[in-house]
Amino acid sequence: MSSKEAPKVELTLPIIPDMELAATKTAEVVAKHMNLTDEQSAEISMALIEATINAFEHSSSDSKNVEIHFVIQGDTLVIKVSDKGRGFDKSKVEIPKIEEKFGSDHKRGWGLKLIQELMDTVEFESSADGTTVTMTKNK
Repeated sequence: MSSKEAPKVELTLPIIPDMELAATKTAEVVAKHMNLTDEQSAEISMALIEATINAFEHSSSDSKNVEIHFVIQGDTLVIKVSDKGRGFDKSKVEIPKIEEKFGSDHKRGWGLKLIQELMDTVEFESSADGTTVTMTKNK
């Protein structure tokens, strides 16, 4: 690795229950390497769980895998979660109203909002060939 090449970790996770936890363990090691706080590490892990589970549950990927890339760019951690699924239109995803969720048995639906609240920047790229969520956390 040249001195100018950014450190990176690449994971390919099969879509099986609890596999998102492998990604969080990697995120914890990367956050520790960057000297991020415990709070920042927890925020990264929670956002990563949400992005990975969304890919697992909604992509309908034929490859049955999700790819996760961690890249350290100076004081910024860039995480990309990618699937080769059907894609989605973020503008059509409704954020649930909290008052409607209190009495509901279905408490899910907060993933995109949580990811945006927990990370410094979030970008969604989606097409019929798949989706990539790019998240950053600054030191």
